[in-house]
Amino acid sequence: MNETQTPARAGPREWTGLAVIALPCFVYAMDMTVLNLALPAISRELRPTASQLLWIIDIYGFLVAGFLITMGTLGDRIGRRKLLLIGAVAFAAASLVAAFSTSPQMLIAMRALLGLAGATVAPSTMSLIRNMFHDEHQRQFAIGVWIASFSLGAAIGPLVGGALLEFFWWGSVFLVAVPVMVLLLLVGPKLLPEYKDPNAGRIDLASVALCLAAVLPTVYGFKQIAEHGFAGAQAAWPWLAVGVLCGVFFVRRQNRLDYPLLDMSLFRSAAFSAAITAYGLSALAMFGVFIFISQYLQLVQGLSPLQAGIATVPGALGFVAGSMFTPRLARHVAPATVLVWGLVAAAAGFGFIFFSGAQHGLAWLIVGNVVMSLGMAPVFTLGNEMIITAAPPERAGAASAVAETAAEFSGAMGIAFFGSLGTLVYRTALADLLPPGLPADAAATAATTLGAAMAAAQALPEALGQALLSGATEAFDRVMQVNAIIGGAIVLAASAMAARILRRREG
Repeated sequence: MNETQTPARAGPREWTGLAVIALPCFVYAMDMTVLNLALPAISRELRPTASQLLWIIDIYGFLVAGFLITMGTLGDRIGRRKLLLIGAVAFAAASLVAAFSTSPQMLIAMRALLGLAGATVAPSTMSLIRNMFHDEHQRQFAIGVWIASFSLGAAIGPLVGGALLEFFWWGSVFLVAVPVMVLLLLVGPKLLPEYKDPNAGRIDLASVALCLAAVLPTVYGFKQIAEHGFAGAQAAWPWLAVGVLCGVFFVRRQNRLDYPLLDMSLFRSAAFSAAITAYGLSALAMFGVFIFISQYLQLVQGLSPLQAGIATVPGALGFVAGSMFTPRLARHVAPATVLVWGLVAAAAGFGFIFFSGAQHGLAWLIVGNVVMSLGMAPVFTLGNEMIITAAPPERAGAASAVAETAAEFSGAMGIAFFGSLGTLVYRTALADLLPPGLPADAAATAATTLGAAMAAAQALPEALGQALLSGATEAFDRVMQVNAIIGGAIVLAASAMAARILRRREG
């Protein structure tokens, strides 16, 4: 297309196709969260060991993270629509088998296949948007819809899971995905365009192996740190070392290939680098603080899992609203300004969360969550648009995969860092708040987690138990305060860094 020509605007076919694209994104995100409420029933029926239960939970995310870059490049080579439809077939089949699993091993295998299929969704759908919407403003709005579908899926997952488990068996939480994927297979070939790199080379299998060897051990190491803390996760460090070493070899190999799995030249673009930086740091702060919000809602506010899920819905709706409003705002205000001040607004949301911890205020927490989501939305909407437009159209799949991989890495890092820091703050604060006369075994138990402290308090005389409970909740308040301050600082740092890089782009 000549640079002086006006880009073609999308019509009804493209917008209907966008609705089709949103469906697998919704299911992909929902599958991340829908399983949580079914875990007690799965434990009763399949009797997995503690290790098997962890693999049932984690292997989906592991394989999504490990195969994103590979799937992004594969879609550029064989066709993005084709890869998405292949992923839909695999996702529907794995969901159906998972629903009727008869052993922990069978369920773990199906969760692994779901992760492999799920890795096709984000890069394929984002790169299809790049090819369907050529007008900048329409593309920004389409990406807003894309982001909103993920947000709704993540928010509705626990609600759908809770409702299904009220009436059906645990396997029903997997069956939700089947009709959605079948619909995608029926209408996708008619509504979605096909696009692939006409000059694509062969997929380098050594790069695929190095990518997996870099991503999987690193994510596993972060999860070990999140579970045991920096001091207690000695087994995590060899995994992290292997991941980093393989990552170095992966990058060196990409620089030598004519058709790399990951085009390292993308990082020379100021827009791409700024978007990845803001995206990654925002995910780090958001995921890190969220792990304590769920504990606060259930253990401090006394909400049931379903009620806690409902309490997070306003934040998810705020993210949806922000994602849809951002493109309209970007028509009148420079995208750099929208992104940078969105991060500042997100920092204000962390401020509300700080005061919710101090005052036990559920309303403050909900408001903080909404403000934070509204501020984060431009980062995800404009950031993803910058990422895929900075890349050549034929490598849009690989570029979008880099964004999702950055978010996966940052989320794992955030959970590990904030989880370990929160444990340290909790134990330090609790040591000064333990009531006199508390038995040593109860003190040791209470120092592990707030949930353990509540269990220990129930076994004590009423007055002593109440004193322990009061001290434990106050210590947890300090955890919320410290993490909110650090989360806000990280987001403000992301704002400053993005402003500096984007100034070069718009200058």
